[in-house]
Amino acid sequence: MAKQRGHIKYTGTLGEVRHFKIKGNKGFYAGLVGGPTAEQIKTAPGFVRTRENMSEFAACAMAGKSVRIGLSSLMRQMSDSRLAGRLTGIMKKINIEDGSEARGQRAVLVSQQPQYLKGLDFNRNLSFNGIFAAPFALTANVDRNETELTVAAFNPLNSINIPSGATHFRLINAISLVSDFVYNSTTGAYEPSDPNLNEASQIEFSAYIPVNTTTAPINLTATLAGSPSIPTTVAVLGSVGIEFYQQVGTEYFIFKQGNAMKIQDIF
Repeated sequence: MAKQRGHIKYTGTLGEVRHFKIKGNKGFYAGLVGGPTAEQIKTAPGFVRTRENMSEFAACAMAGKSVRIGLSSLMRQMSDSRLAGRLTGIMKKINIEDGSEARGQRAVLVSQQPQYLKGLDFNRNLSFNGIFAAPFALTANVDRNETELTVAAFNPLNSINIPSGATHFRLINAISLVSDFVYNSTTGAYEPSDPNLNEASQIEFSAYIPVNTTTAPINLTATLAGSPSIPTTVAVLGSVGIEFYQQVGTEYFIFKQGNAMKIQDIF
């Protein structure tokens, strides 16, 4: 794949060369038109490995999407444009850890390989630890359906990288569920092992806290609706975040910059 550097910028096909843009990347790209047909990929013996890879890639994409859907109300201000691809890549790492199934049918066992997701910043250009430096703890109850974020009193001016113009901030405690994804030999497709729990979530916000005064101790508890019983085939994601605001009169307006969130732990 080539990258255009000249002054002529366009998309589409010219002769046998296709020109296009890639979301999140600068510039224009080019590649040759052609390749195998869809029917060849689906049926030809020479594309067995391709079909296996496509099947597992679809499962990884679904598992990554479940992470985003569970926290969908926060994604616009917290994620970068490449998060979906990064999550699919992480799920692929988890996928290849499964040695119990044949290629093309290996499961995405998030519950058994939590280390790949733990510590993930939803915006690769903005680390939560680089924004928020006050000591805190995130714990889960024994049933794994509730998490508690505790933060001792601290001075925001010393412990937070505050964007210019922000007057207040809010801390976030988010609990969300991601089921393992397994291959169904009857349907020939991947499915969540626990569809009723997959993507369930609860998000709690602190009060609006001034950036120029020492805080009181903060305790934020996020409890899943109905306090469900969670099987071992479901991973519980504990995410923490921070949002910045500017107060104008009695209204608070969220900033576009500075907001950050990460998966702190998986229970």
